[in-house]
Amino acid sequence: MKGFWTEADINARLVSHFREIGHTLRAVSEGKGSQKRVLIVIDHFSTITQSALTEHLGIQPGSASEVLGKLEAAGLITRKPSENDKRTTVVCLTPAGREAAREAAAQRAERNAQMFSCLSGQEKAALLALLERVNASWDGLYRQENAEER
Repeated sequence: MKGFWTEADINARLVSHFREIGHTLRAVSEGKGSQKRVLIVIDHFSTITQSALTEHLGIQPGSASEVLGKLEAAGLITRKPSENDKRTTVVCLTPAGREAAREAAAQRAERNAQMFSCLSGQEKAALLALLERVNASWDGLYRQENAEER
């Protein structure tokens, strides 16, 4: 792939690297609605409504219900009607769920550290600043445009 690009194709090279990085991240990450990610999020909030969890994860309610059903069957979460609004379902971790969530979070932290171990602390900070700038620019240019098309 390196011989394919010319020096003038720097923007194309950048896009190509972002694409490759995106593929790698999808391959190693838990995914938006994975059981591990759901457990980590619930642990972070202690208790959360099913609708807030769905919104936080950016997944469809049906997908959340399916994952929560599996976690409940495995004894990792409980779901119960809210005391304030019986139409709302509150999700909590069981002790086994809390342990699984913390183990998943530790695995994630270890993986994240490994992914950037090729960079020094200063290089990580510089990369983060650049990515935040690019992300903010793209947010204004593309995400808003995509939202208007829907």
